[in-house]
Amino acid sequence: MVKQHRRLQVKLSESLKPLIPSKDLIFGRHFTDHMLTIEWNSKDGWSDPIIQPFGKISLEPSAMVFHYSFECFEGLKAYKDKNGKLRLFRPDMNMKRLNRSAARLTLPVSIIWDVIGGFSEDELLECLKKLIRLEERWVPAERGFSLYIRPTLIGTQASLGIGPNSRALLFIICSPAGPYYKTGFSAVKLLSTFENVRAWPGGTGDAKIGGNYSPCVRPQIEAAEKGYQQNLWLFGPDDEITEVGTMNCFVLLDNEYGETELVTPPLDGTILAGVTRDSILQLARTWNEFKVSERKITMSEVVNALKQGRLREMFGSGTACIVTPIKIINYRGEDLAVPLDPNDPSSNAGPVTRRISDTLMGIQYGEIPHEWSVVLN
Repeated sequence: MVKQHRRLQVKLSESLKPLIPSKDLIFGRHFTDHMLTIEWNSKDGWSDPIIQPFGKISLEPSAMVFHYSFECFEGLKAYKDKNGKLRLFRPDMNMKRLNRSAARLTLPVSIIWDVIGGFSEDELLECLKKLIRLEERWVPAERGFSLYIRPTLIGTQASLGIGPNSRALLFIICSPAGPYYKTGFSAVKLLSTFENVRAWPGGTGDAKIGGNYSPCVRPQIEAAEKGYQQNLWLFGPDDEITEVGTMNCFVLLDNEYGETELVTPPLDGTILAGVTRDSILQLARTWNEFKVSERKITMSEVVNALKQGRLREMFGSGTACIVTPIKIINYRGEDLAVPLDPNDPSSNAGPVTRRISDTLMGIQYGEIPHEWSVVLN
């Protein structure tokens, strides 16, 4: 079989857009000159991939993506190091997760559809790399800035009947991005949310699908109206901590056995397997300076640790923000002050949070040699 990325067609835009000054970048608002599209149908499999000018996509009003949310996506970034080289951070993990999300929605994945020309994770990644090389001028050179990459897979079969799609479209668009929060790397305030549930056992909380995100916008608006930047999603009668907004959540504390422990909720089907989450766990385990656990943690454990002076730090993690320190949690009407840096009252992050952030960014920008950083040019 001919490799799909070798069949890649490139149709260049006749006129290039002006670049946006870094200071004017707003996350997800500006887009590059080109996009990648690949069509699929159940009879012929995947079509030849095409890089073409960024533009509108034409779909039937009856396309199943509009009616039944047949859609999954990914988010990763391209970085430009001080030598001008383009880098990706663990892109293989994004390709694997896209396949897992697609499988949950019966959208075409390489494992299921190989017999009819499955588009493998490696092949898609090669196409993605070619798109990023073409859009190199859009990758900001400043540290803290990047090119955000959004692969998306949608069901396009024209039908109001519910069932597996016989047609699909995979596309990748890119957007130059600055820091996710306008305030930069600074601690945020969270509103504990238990009336609304982000994910539940047996649901789709571990898949990166659009249907997991839009229902969370209303609670986020309500949190913002009360002066909080994000929601702390709690679940169950014990108020288990799950995620922070659209981020994974980490708690650093001295546990009841006197051990310093970094805790994040386990991948039990309700938690998204974040690339940054996995990277933090691996880094912390190689440091071997404190216990690292994937286990359930409740707000009562956090509150008790706070009252007893055992809570050290909390932070969220994700591709868009990398690491976000937490300074306040409103829990059942009471603002709880989460410690930051006891040795520096003016610091906006705890020492472990900052070390994780600095290490990850160092790897992403090629300042720290690591196999996770994939050089493109």
